Amino acid sequence: MARLLLLPGDGIGPEVTAEARRVAERLDPDLVIETRPFGGSSYDELGTPLSDDTLELARTSQAVLMGAVGGPQWASAPRHLRPEAGLLGLRAGMGVFANLRPAICFRALADASTLKREVVEGLDLMIVRELTGGVYFGQPRGVETLPDGRRRGVDTQVYDTTEIERVARVAFTLAAGRRKKVTSCEKSNVMETGLLWRETVTALHAREFPEITLEHMLADNAAMQLVKAPRQFDVILTDNLFGDILSDEAAQLTGSLGMLPSAALGMAGSPGLYEPIHGSAPDIAGLGLANPLGAILSLGMAFRWSLERPDLALRVSRAVETALSRGDRTRDLGGGLGTQEMGEAVLAAL
Repeated sequence: MARLLLLPGDGIGPEVTAEARRVAERLDPDLVIETRPFGGSSYDELGTPLSDDTLELARTSQAVLMGAVGGPQWASAPRHLRPEAGLLGLRAGMGVFANLRPAICFRALADASTLKREVVEGLDLMIVRELTGGVYFGQPRGVETLPDGRRRGVDTQVYDTTEIERVARVAFTLAAGRRKKVTSCEKSNVMETGLLWRETVTALHAREFPEITLEHMLADNAAMQLVKAPRQFDVILTDNLFGDILSDEAAQLTGSLGMLPSAALGMAGSPGLYEPIHGSAPDIAGLGLANPLGAILSLGMAFRWSLERPDLALRVSRAVETALSRGDRTRDLGGGLGTQEMGEAVLAAL
């Protein structure tokens, strides 16, 4: 029997994951859903943002769906105990190294984007971001005081060929089922890791995926192209830092950050981690205003990639599209529905 671990997290996380849970229970009554504290709420309750029990349950579930973590009330906590440290620990502990972030502009939302309709209508791209390496995990790191009293911060960007190849292989495999094009983004002109990234991706492409079109693009140019001509992209492959930035930029093309889901995958057969890419939004937490569609669509990705129910994944995406086409919108999309009302609109569309 399949098991889904729900980690509501902080801020608006509990609100949006509650709506995703209602959809999951409607679609698959046999799905076992368990809930654990995570992030700041876990720190308050258990003294750690990620307990050993929660991590073990995540490793033994088929899929993990989380909300968001963080908030100003934990800003003074030791860095290793902040909610964000729990998220990094969860990703590393689950061994999820490939972050899939689709950016799809639903036809009904083409006018909700800050870009012109003719630029974003029909947009359907996938960003594949390396998730457990790079500058967020590299050593050494830290802040030190120099002998003359100055303070210096150090972060280390580091990748090896194995880390690059395994995430690139995911991108090429995804592209094979889409429009057969991968755009690999780095800064090979000024970074040694960027040069290694380009060389490694080029060699893998030649050996294993010659039928896929591969293009290389500097990450800063990719940021410009995303707002200039986003439909040129099919699959964007990039590292942890640039993927973090480019995926948030791509999110705004779709009309709202609240619309985008994500999946984090590891080796075949291991559980996936799913989450909407919006933050915890503490300014609207508890007000019932948050858009739950990113969380609901993340559930759809879980059905597709981990729970082996692509039929239910399709029902989720169609229900969201139907609700939007009927004019059901939360405030971030120019509508007036609250979080629970938007969830009910999706349930009605099912």
